[in-house]
Amino acid sequence: MISAENLTKIFDDPKRGEVVAAKDVSFTCEPGRIFGLLGPNGAGKTTTLRMLSTVLKPTSGTAKVAGFDIIKESQKVRKKIGFLSGDTGVYGRLSAKEMVEYFGRLYGMDEKDLKQKREKIFTLLEMNDFKDTRNDKLSTGMKQKVNIARTIIHNPPVLILDEPTLGLDVITSRTIVDFIRGCKDEGKCVLFSTHIMSEAERLCNEIAIIHKGTIFAVGNPQELKERTKTTNLEDAFLALVREN
Repeated sequence: MISAENLTKIFDDPKRGEVVAAKDVSFTCEPGRIFGLLGPNGAGKTTTLRMLSTVLKPTSGTAKVAGFDIIKESQKVRKKIGFLSGDTGVYGRLSAKEMVEYFGRLYGMDEKDLKQKREKIFTLLEMNDFKDTRNDKLSTGMKQKVNIARTIIHNPPVLILDEPTLGLDVITSRTIVDFIRGCKDEGKCVLFSTHIMSEAERLCNEIAIIHKGTIFAVGNPQELKERTKTTNLEDAFLALVREN
C-alpha cells in the first residue's frame, strides 16, 4: 500500500524564489485499489509521484510504500514499485523485446521467469507485432507500451503511473486502461495521475483533487459529485477548486 503523510516539496527558483510544488499531501492507497491524482498541468501530480518513487526527496513529510519509508528505506521501496514517468525515454537502438528484457535483468530476474513474464505482458499489451522493431522506429503509443512493459516486468506489488495515456490514440489508451484494471484485479496497489476527467471516473476507486500543490478533496467519484451537488466529475472538480 501507499500511505503519504504531509508530503511537501519546495524548490528554489532563481527568478521566483521559493516555489511550493506540493504542500501537505496526504492520502492512502490500498492493495487491489486504484487511486487517482486528478488535476491540471502544474498541479503537483508529477512532483508527488516522484517523491513517492524516491526520485525526489521531500522537503518535509514522509510516506511509506509497500511498508517501507521512502526516505530511510528508499532502495527497498524501489524494488517494490513500478514507476512510469512522463519523462521516461526508450533506448532507440534496442528493440522493444531487448529493452524490456534488459530491465528484467537489472531487477535480477531468472531468465526463464523473465521470458515467460515478458511473453505474457507483450500479449496483454498487444506488442508482439513490433517486439523485434527498434524503439526509434516505433510510434508514440508503441513506445508507451514498451515503457509500461519495462515498468511491470518484475511484477511489483505497487504501480506508480504518471499520465500513462497522455498523447495516445483511443485504441492504445483503451488497451492501457484495461491493463490497469487488470492490475487492480491482481491485487496490486495502483496510483496514477491524470488530467482526463472521464478516465479518472471510469478507473478510480478513489480520487484526490489536486490543484496548485494542494489536495482539496478525496473520495470516490460519486462522493465528490454528491459533495458538490454536480452530475459529472468535471463540474465537481471546478466546484471544489473554486470553493478553495
